[in-house]
Amino acid sequence: MTRRLTRREMVQRMLAGMGAGAAWPLVAASHPIHRLLSNGAIFFHAEAQMASADGKPLFLSAPQNEALVALSEMIVPGSTKAQVSRFIDLLLSVDTPANQKKLLASISAMDGEPQKRFGHPFAALTGDQQNELLTTASKKDAHRSEGEAKGLEAQDSEGKHAGDTQATLNDHFENLKGWISGAYYSSEIGMTELGWTGEYVFENYPSCQHAEEHH
Repeated sequence: MTRRLTRREMVQRMLAGMGAGAAWPLVAASHPIHRLLSNGAIFFHAEAQMASADGKPLFLSAPQNEALVALSEMIVPGSTKAQVSRFIDLLLSVDTPANQKKLLASISAMDGEPQKRFGHPFAALTGDQQNELLTTASKKDAHRSEGEAKGLEAQDSEGKHAGDTQATLNDHFENLKGWISGAYYSSEIGMTELGWTGEYVFENYPSCQHAEEHH
């Protein structure tokens, strides 16, 4: 009998065979998504929830999720089909408060900057406007938007978000890019791009039908 490898099993094999840095392009080894993808219990939780019919976010608000969906698709095309935002939301629902707050701050910054520049949230921008914003944010010297610190402080006082108000737009972009790239390249679509062949595995090897025997 054969079965298809689960997402978690494919990621574990890639981690074991390639190393975390090689498995996920564009993601720094220190990024929190590496720890989450290496944690079998957390991965199992997220994978089980992905299969549920209810696709509503568990952690993110509707506006935050809408912004993440739009940002994900622009940063890594194909993210919508790979359900990147849903997977990130599920990982966040069991992540540490510090990582949760940092990602919320990054979404807030990347969605607040277009409000300042164009008067609309990121999801409502034209493709050219989205590209312009992301090009600016991707530069190392990307400034912190004028209203960002005040906005984050106001959110903190309400107990909703917290983050390093000294972070630049580029810092927020890199944080989001790590989450999005990690989620995308741990999906079957993303791993196929990395060379995954859709391997199948036997439940029991033909010559080994008992767990206690080794051949």
